[in-house]
Amino acid sequence: MFRPKLPDVPIPPSALTHHEQHHDPAPRAGRSLSPYAGPVAAVLVGGVVLTALLAAVAITAISVAISAVILRSLLNNANRR
Repeated sequence: MFRPKLPDVPIPPSALTHHEQHHDPAPRAGRSLSPYAGPVAAVLVGGVVLTALLAAVAITAISVAISAVILRSLLNNANRR
């Protein structure tokens, strides 16, 4: 009852046929990236090492802060007695 009536649209013949197109691979521009593998690996290893050192410094700082709080508490309790 309420279905729209679509107009009859002729289909162009180019839409019915499908042509396979074979493209040759594009020539590679520039140099290969293999000479950069060493420096890239060195930068990655350096980043990992620096990150590990930063984490070690942060853990050490937290440990020293906790130790200072505990020592201060112990010394304050000893002075009150």
